[in-house]
Amino acid sequence: MQPQEATTHYDLLSCTRRDLEALVEELGQPKFRAKQIQSWVWDKGVTSFDDMTNLPKDLRAALAESCTLRSATVAADLRSTDGSRKYLLRFNDGASVECVGMPSGPKLAACVSTQAGCAMGCAFCATGAAGLTRSLTAGEMVEQVLHVQESFGTRVTSVVMMGQGEPFVNYEQTLGALRRFNDPAALGIGARHLTVSTCGVIPMIAQFAREPEQFTLAVSLHSAVQRTRDALMPGVRRWSLLRLYDVMGEYTDRTGRRPTYEYALIKGVNDTDEELTYLCDFCRDTLCHVNLIQLNEVPGSKFLPSTHQRALDFVRRLESVGVEATIRNSRGADIDAACGQLRQRLG
Repeated sequence: MQPQEATTHYDLLSCTRRDLEALVEELGQPKFRAKQIQSWVWDKGVTSFDDMTNLPKDLRAALAESCTLRSATVAADLRSTDGSRKYLLRFNDGASVECVGMPSGPKLAACVSTQAGCAMGCAFCATGAAGLTRSLTAGEMVEQVLHVQESFGTRVTSVVMMGQGEPFVNYEQTLGALRRFNDPAALGIGARHLTVSTCGVIPMIAQFAREPEQFTLAVSLHSAVQRTRDALMPGVRRWSLLRLYDVMGEYTDRTGRRPTYEYALIKGVNDTDEELTYLCDFCRDTLCHVNLIQLNEVPGSKFLPSTHQRALDFVRRLESVGVEATIRNSRGADIDAACGQLRQRLG
């Protein structure tokens, strides 16, 4: 059967089974071809349409004309002594993004980017210094996870969207990627092992709470003092801490899930006794977990990390008011660990 021409361009890594059925219908092909294509993409992990050997040659050619399968090339592959690996992937239009694979025993976590660059302008972030190039498609996010998986030769068991970009500015594509990660016919990762990190885009936190899946949420807080947070995170200055507090209460009431507040400790900026008091007041009597991060030093930045002892002080004080807190184990310190460093250096 000679394939017709598709009127829609399809990114196969973003496609659901229903999307694939619509594709083969557009191409004038029998419905069972959708299952074959799905198997080649997810079960066999092919990177070329030519490898789909049980499809007719003319259908493979039609797919190559109307679909995207993989588009990234590896610009850098750095390996840390702690086992983690950081990659710089470059897409066909020249946009580049970072992703990271972090093994822990039999488990493998992938940290992926949702945008090439970022427009939020966080003062301590290497990514923000370079600005935003563009948002990524769901397929480009999925491609990062597939690259990590293939590089390590083992299945990715969790994904954190904590790389470059603000996921909730690119909400629909981010949600599409999460659903591909979660879909048993795609990567089949449990929803509770899929985490989105946002600077605090209030309307989309409210929307995220209404989604049916049990994806997890992390919010970059970095200060519970309004003036400090405004200075550190100008991209979310329009939304006050009071509004953030309210929407997070709505989120936990609706979902019953415990969100994480990320807090990068910066010496003399947000690690003072006053800042700690405000943080305790913000988190007390709420369902939350505080993840204290030892700031990565970025060349040229005026910000320095707090001491480990100061991080322990924060943990003890937070726990004294009933708030769960941990110090995040920093990975990849020897391979441009801070998000955006590798992209800045290699472009």
